[in-house]
Formats: sequence, structure tokens, C-alpha cells
Amino acid sequence: MPLLGRLGCNGRSCHGSFQGRGDFRLSLFGYDFSGDHEALLAEDTGRVDPDDVDESLILAKPTDEDMHEGGKRFDRHGWEYRVLRNWIAAGAKFQSGSVQTLESLEIQPAEIRVDQPDQNIELKAIAHWEDGSAEDVTPLCRFSTNDESIAAINEQGVVTSGETGDTHVVVYYDNAVVPVLVIRPLEEIQIAADQSVADRQGATAIDRLIEAKLNKLGIIPSARCTDAEFIRRVSLDITGILPSGEEVREFLADESPTKRTELVDRLLESPAYAAWWATRMSDWTGNNAEQMNNVLPVRNVSTRLWFEWLRTRLEANVPYDQIIEGIVTAETRQEGESYLEYCEEMTKACAGEPERFAKRDGMPLFWARRNFQKPEERAIGFAYTFLGVRIECAQCHKHPFDQWSKNDFDEFAKLFTPIRAGNANQIAPESRKTRDELVEKLTGGKELKGGDLRRAVAKAARDGEVVPFGELVVNVRGISPQERQRRAKAKKAGRTLPPARVPGGKILGLEEEIELSEDPRPALMQWLRDESNPYFAKAIVNRVWSNYFGVGIVDPTDDMNLANPPSNAALLDHLANEFIRHDFDLKWLHREIVASDAYQRSAQTNASNLADRTNFSHHLPRRMPAEVVFDMVALATGSTSKAEKMRDDLDKMAIAEANPRLRNQSTFALDVFGQSIRETNCDCDRSDAPSLLQSIYLRNDEEMYRRIADRDGWVAEICAEMGLSAPQFGADPRQTPQQRAADALRRQVISRVKQFNRLPEDRQSKMRPQLEAQYKKLARRMKSDYQVPPLKKLIANPDSWSELSPVGLRTGEGDQDGVATSLSDVVQEAYLRTLSRFPDEEESEVAVQYIRQSENPTSGLEGLMWALVNTKEFIISH
Repeated sequence: MPLLGRLGCNGRSCHGSFQGRGDFRLSLFGYDFSGDHEALLAEDTGRVDPDDVDESLILAKPTDEDMHEGGKRFDRHGWEYRVLRNWIAAGAKFQSGSVQTLESLEIQPAEIRVDQPDQNIELKAIAHWEDGSAEDVTPLCRFSTNDESIAAINEQGVVTSGETGDTHVVVYYDNAVVPVLVIRPLEEIQIAADQSVADRQGATAIDRLIEAKLNKLGIIPSARCTDAEFIRRVSLDITGILPSGEEVREFLADESPTKRTELVDRLLESPAYAAWWATRMSDWTGNNAEQMNNVLPVRNVSTRLWFEWLRTRLEANVPYDQIIEGIVTAETRQEGESYLEYCEEMTKACAGEPERFAKRDGMPLFWARRNFQKPEERAIGFAYTFLGVRIECAQCHKHPFDQWSKNDFDEFAKLFTPIRAGNANQIAPESRKTRDELVEKLTGGKELKGGDLRRAVAKAARDGEVVPFGELVVNVRGISPQERQRRAKAKKAGRTLPPARVPGGKILGLEEEIELSEDPRPALMQWLRDESNPYFAKAIVNRVWSNYFGVGIVDPTDDMNLANPPSNAALLDHLANEFIRHDFDLKWLHREIVASDAYQRSAQTNASNLADRTNFSHHLPRRMPAEVVFDMVALATGSTSKAEKMRDDLDKMAIAEANPRLRNQSTFALDVFGQSIRETNCDCDRSDAPSLLQSIYLRNDEEMYRRIADRDGWVAEICAEMGLSAPQFGADPRQTPQQRAADALRRQVISRVKQFNRLPEDRQSKMRPQLEAQYKKLARRMKSDYQVPPLKKLIANPDSWSELSPVGLRTGEGDQDGVATSLSDVVQEAYLRTLSRFPDEEESEVAVQYIRQSENPTSGLEGLMWALVNTKEFIISH
């Protein structure tokens, strides 16, 4: 079978396809030995004929292109022909008992380094069997490459070098999949004198491991990013929130050498950290409202409860393994809690007190989703979520790029068969009486069913009445109660009985079978957090890393198969081991990553790292996630008070699951920018890819114009301060009654001065500070466009200000009274609140000139904000 696999006979495009070819079907990649043997020796097919060996079709067809749809696969005089012929001549027997287990597959060389293109290196594959023997199986192996431009490989296992860079070639034999690293370093490159080079030694273990790989490749990493780039990058990555202009201003002015570390600490302690990462974990765990519509009696609250449960734990920095334990081994009721007490608590939680649910030990909603009820669905979702492994292929056949067989999948899926979770009808037997009493009370004794009953329960819950809730139930099976008693007595007497045979399943990669006479989930959790687990810690470390770098150490992040090895295996091993050693401390992991030189590198490349995308030699610009983009636009275009309110009340923001309108009903913007749909637990449910629709939304969508021209927006705020006409969405700015507004302000000032003049002198002395304050406030709103007489002159002769006298828009500092806002200040503020940096001299000059040359200042300010939000610098991490 390995030979037929190497020849491609059992590939998906040939006899290994679902329907087979020419009425002949083999198991895909040849791992159903008994089934394949039956297919080969099926009567009256002539495929294998021990009585007339040379007429066997598996010898005749592959040697004659005219007779075989698959073409010529080997020569009649070749070794492949002789191997198959000898097997047929010996009786074509299937000897399952004599088949040895492959212990390991050794590849020589284990790593390849080449210096030139078109170099050939021959691989040798040595199989090590369970009896200690070894043999060269190179001719029976299949080979592939992960990047043909860097390293091609032929059917004989000969690697041919190509372009500079690194990739893996992969060797397949039996159930072994072995990647081999291939490196072709850059030739000596002269770096320009003005290109800074980062410290090659590195300050942390992360940097040392990355530097070791870069040294092999001959890549010089980029310099550190600027302070402006860092505060924007780390704020968006850790909290999902754009820093305010004032925060940027203060950070850039801070000269402390530890300010970056202190900023990271503040961000990790902020409520936004817990909110944003609860949203990310909601993606990975499958928090989908549509799949839980019938789980709770009140619709559209399940996602909020799920999110709050995660957010509470992230805010308290509960260890990652304990968070996952609360999901994997979740129970619906607290210890000692009755069914009625459970229903009372859940009713309050669904009625607007989600913090009650967040305080509960477990989060059973994970098991209750409609698309997560079959054992096969749970096996696939569990592997995605907690292991970063895609095992769905093994549901039908041997996984082509990993060790999992269909039998492995079936054994793993068995572990999830006892778990029952769903709607309110799924409850423990001892709870049924209380449930019936609750239903009778809320229906008034009427016999309601189906939708009528659901609506009655939902209405009662909204009215604050206690309603019944479903439970997670584990239906263990196997030995009888009598057998349990017999075994308990034997144990008490010190006697040992033979193991009870209970149907069970196996955990991926382990031979031990878990009996299903008890809840299998604690054993699953014990396996997850075990130090020897090859996936659990690496999966979350890899996902967190990808959040900060735009690419995982293993990429895609949920495809940790043997043929998709880490770009830096030593780095992933180090982070996973240290994460475990630090008791699964997520904040430690975040700090460790963002403190590295690798994270703090500039996006500016040099001649050596220009093409690097996987070795972290420079920052990879990438579009921000959908929720972050949505909030960035709102924060940048909103007024100062509105933006501050959003930052203080995260429930109004898309990065927090608490806004049901944004998550459950969605919005066009979030859809366009690829918010996770959470239909599966696959990381591919979220898309960070750019698209034309995204550009159209930012440039021309009605919602964008509304935000920029919002009466509670930043443009309106600046216009009010400068005495300009307010922006009006849907109207031509040139038609704004600016002159009338300015005249109204002028008359208001004159009226207050005349009121002041009518006061007695003793009252005037007391009221003058108030008048001066009012004067400055009103004057500030119009001095950018019109001349305002000094207050002393107005008091002496209020009627002297009989008409408005326009002045040119100022580009320098304010006037001597300090009440005018300069255009250069406005431009500076616009840059700080959108791009998190000061404009350079040329940018400031261009922006000011644009505003002055616009039809009116309001239109110019709107145009400036529109332009900044549409820059690449705004929408991407840089």
C-alpha cells in the first residue's frame, strides 16, 4: 500500500476519490488495509490474479498508457513492477498479525542549507520499527514542498534549491509525516548607511531565538519603531482602542526610558483589554447567537452572558487553563444548588443582570449550540478551539498531512457522545417535577406546546417571573448499579476484580481508552493541561502571537498539522513551555511578546528583509480587525466628549460583545471588514483581508458622511469653537447660513454688554468677571473668521460694532487674547486623533492651505477628516 500511495493510485484524483475510478475504489492515501485488500482481490475483476500473475490488471494497466486512464505509472522492468508481481505470485495475502508498528521515520539530512540555486540534495528516509529494526524506505515515500520557489522536490526525494528564503519539504510514509527545513540564505548585502540596524543580540529569549533564525538566513532586522508608532500599535493590539490625541501627546512628551513598559502595564490593567480579548475568545469558542436561539428562554442574551463570563475572568487574570476548565467541564448548577435556585439565578441573569452568570463556575453554553450536538461536530470544534488542529478530514479518511486516521477520529468523537445540552426540555430526571411546576405556574395550567410555550416562557422571563432552564446532562453508560456495588465491596475488602468492559474512546495521540461509565470531560481537561500535551499551550500562544504580528508561528493558526510546521519551532516551544511554567498566565504572555524587539520593530524594511513574511524581521502592516476599524472611525470622527464617553462605556463599542445590535443584528461595516461569523470554530470565520468594498465604505458610504458631519462630531466641535457654520449632512456646505449665525452671535454679545452697562457701578464690578468669561466664549466661536472689538471698546460704545468685518483664516498662533483656535492647531489635533502622530511641516502646510482654499472652512475641515480616515496609515497597523 505505501507503494500504491507513492504511485498516486489511492490519491483523491484517482482510485482514492469518493467514487473511485473505473469501478475500483481504494481508501484515500491507503490506510484501510483490509478494505483495500478486499477491493484488490474482488472476484471477477481481474485486478489481482495469483493464478495468472502477469495478467493482473494492477500490473498490466499502469505499464500501458493506452489502457490506463491514469497513464503509465511504472515500467515493466522497473522495481515497482517486481515488488507488486512478487506479492501477487506469493498469493497476495493479507497478514494483519505480522504487520509491525512504525516507531519513527528518520530523514537524512534533518535540515538542509544551500548556498546557490539549482543545488540538488538527496533525502534518505529510514523507518524504525517496533522490534528495533530499521530499513531504507525512501523509494516508498511521498514528498511535497511548502514553497516550490525556494525548494522543489521530485518523486525520488531529490530537493532542488531555488530562490533565497526558507521553507519545508515534507516526507510521508505509513502514518509518519516529517518536515525538513530548507534554508538558502541571502548573499552578502550592503545596507545603506541611513538604514538603522536593530541589535542582533536581542534583549529577551524571544529575540535570541528569532535572531538565531535570521542569522541563518542572512537577514538583518529592522530598527525599532518610533514612539508614535508604538503607542498606536500596542494600544490597538492589546485593547482594540485607538489612543486619544491627548494620550499620544503625553506619551510623546514623556522622556522616561521605561514609558513603553509602563504603557503596556496600563493597557493590560484597563477594562478594554478584558473586553477585546473576551471578544477574541468568543470567536475561538463559537459564541454565536443564531446557534443558541432556543437554548435560553430569552432570545439574544446568550452571547452577552458568554462574553461577560469570559470578560470577568480575563479582567481578573484567571489562568488560561482554569478558564478553559470552566468551559470543558462546565456544569449548569453550582455545587449544592437546587434546580429551582438555578432557574432563579438564570432568570435574573437573562433579565439584565449578566454579572450573575459571569460569577458562575462553569459556562455550559459552549456545549449547547445547535451546530454542536453531534459527537462528530464536537470532536471537530473541540480540536479547533483548544488544540488549534483541523481533524475534519479524518472523519472520512486518513488525514493527508497528519497522523490522524479515520479510526482516530471515530475514537475521539466517542468521548462526546454522553453529553446532552440544549433547550429547556433537556434537564436532569430529578429536575423534571420542579420544571413542570414552573411551567404550570407561568401558563396558568394551560397545556401549551412548541412555539406557544416558548413565547409564554419568554414573556414570563421578561416580566421577572422564574422560568425553567435547560441543563447540561452527561448520560454515562456501561456497568450496572449492581456491578458498581459489587466492585465497591471488592475494593473495600482489598480484592481486585478484572476491569469492567465499558465502551469508550481514545484521546488524540494516546492509546489509553477512556471508559464512558463516567463523565469523560475531566479526563479530557487533565490531558489538555498536561505538560506533555503537544497542542494546548501552543495553540493559544500561537493565536496570541498572531494577534501581535499578523501571522502565526504556525500559520494558519488553527492548522497545527505535521506538514505545516512552525516557522520557528524553538520559539514556539519556548513560549509554550514558559507559558505553562508561569501557570498559564495570559498577561505574562502578552507582556513577554510586546516587550520583545521583534514586536517593537519598524515596518520600514532594508534590502535583506524586504521579502520576509514569516521570520519577524520587521513589522508586517496589516488591516485592523473589523470591530477595531468600526470603533476607530467612531472615535476619530466623534467629538471629544463623545469619544471619552465611548472609552469610559465600552458597552457602546464593537470590541465589546455587550452591544447586541452590533453582534446579533450586525452592521454593514462589520460585515464588510470581516467580523467573525462564528459558524464554526475555525479561525477562518474571521477575515482580515482587504477588499474593494472596504475602500468604498470609507470613501463613499452614507454612514461615513454622517459620522464626519455629525452634530456631535469632532468637525462640529471645532466649528463651534471657531464660530463657523455647523456641518450639515445631506446639504451643500456652501448653502450653510454662516453669515446669519455670525450676526446672531454679534447681536448676542452687544445685548449682554448693554445689559451690563445698565447695572449700577457696584454691581458692574461684581459682574465684570462673568461678562468677560461670556465674551471670551462667544468671541472664540467667531474670531477665526471675523474681527471682534476688544471688550473695553464695546463697553464704551456697544453700537460701534455695527457690522462684521471678515479677516483671513489664521495659520499661526491665537491672537493676543488667546481665544482663537489656529488652523495649524486644528490640523495637529486631527492628525493626533486619527493617525496618532503629529503632522510634519509639509503635511501641516498642505492641510491648512486646503482648508483656506475650500468653499468654506467647514467644508475644508470635513475634507481633511475624510482624507485622514481614508489613508492607509489610518486603516492598517504600522
